[in-house]
Amino acid sequence: MQRLLRLGLLALSLVLILPSSATVKRRRHAAHSAAHHAGGRTTSWLPGVVRGGPWTEPTYADSSEGDSLAGEDPTIRRIAQRALGPYNGSVVVAEASTGRILSIVNQRLAWSAGYQPCSTIKVSVALAALTEKVIDPEAADPPERTGMALTHALAHSNNYYFANLGRQLGFERVSYYARQFGYGEKAGLNIAGEDAGRFPVMEPSNGGVSMLASFGEEIAQTPLQLAALMCAVANGGTLYCLQYPRSAREVAFFAPKVKRKLSIEAPICGILPGLQEAVEKGTARLARQEEPIAGKTGTCSENHTRLGWFGAFNSAGRRLVVVVLLRGGHEANGHRAAAIAGAIYSQLDDANYLIDAPGARAVTPPDMRLALSGCMLAEGLILLSSSTIAVLVWRLLQG
Repeated sequence: MQRLLRLGLLALSLVLILPSSATVKRRRHAAHSAAHHAGGRTTSWLPGVVRGGPWTEPTYADSSEGDSLAGEDPTIRRIAQRALGPYNGSVVVAEASTGRILSIVNQRLAWSAGYQPCSTIKVSVALAALTEKVIDPEAADPPERTGMALTHALAHSNNYYFANLGRQLGFERVSYYARQFGYGEKAGLNIAGEDAGRFPVMEPSNGGVSMLASFGEEIAQTPLQLAALMCAVANGGTLYCLQYPRSAREVAFFAPKVKRKLSIEAPICGILPGLQEAVEKGTARLARQEEPIAGKTGTCSENHTRLGWFGAFNSAGRRLVVVVLLRGGHEANGHRAAAIAGAIYSQLDDANYLIDAPGARAVTPPDMRLALSGCMLAEGLILLSSSTIAVLVWRLLQG
């Protein structure tokens, strides 16, 4: 009897001392929620591994920590920071017609040694292929390959299409154009701490030029490099040195500086439909706005870290380029980067920041719809000229 009494008292003590399983679950949930709202930093159970996956970089962080606000446009800064929210990443907003950087959230990350560009490299590869006339933007691949045209391949980021395109071009031509577009060199002018990224001097050992052309294998792209390239696409082919004025005086005396003129007017016409379709109904549809947005997403993993890229520009008025880079786990992807950029454009539009200021430099082409119409008009004139020449030749032969 005494033994039974002792066992009963022991059981009662355990019930009173130990929390119930429901209490444990509630506490764990509360701790997780607190960590999420505090930036998502949780303690790993293994050194160098982030809880929730085999990732070495957290998905959530205070990305504005350590930034200098000197020279930043305060409205654009506030909008970009709010849109990025708790995610571990960087946002760059630049003016396409001048190369002026208006805001950088997470300057340390933007100026870093760069990260694999994932599918954003397809913009450079497509421009190279169109310049070299390796492909016709309207013609579809043979059925045994992809059976799709460039527009669909860009909009849905088809890796097989661009792997084939890389093989057609070859590493030397892919490399030549990529370097012309700014890879492997600093995008900015006298921006302290900026890195030049990296472009390989030979084909990647993993998958060769096919992996490079579809995933950006062995390339290190900085957010500034993607911003500079998207500025060039948005303005019709001028690659500006990105400038980041840091004082009222530098802003007042700002003058654009051209790095080089790129002869890519026709290739831009070739990729615009794909970049716009990506936002309308492709991989970047979470960025869709009332006014058309053109852009390219990228998602891949590098060194146990998930990367999500998106580079875009708006269609009319004051054309601004927005580049988003996310790092972390599964939630760091191109879809989420596109959603963040979409929120930025929406709020910029609400704040009337996309309206051209009086006397502002005109962006060429001034409107995406007009650019596409201009491309079709040029093609029509070429076709008309060819028909006229054919008729003249036929008459001469008959005479």
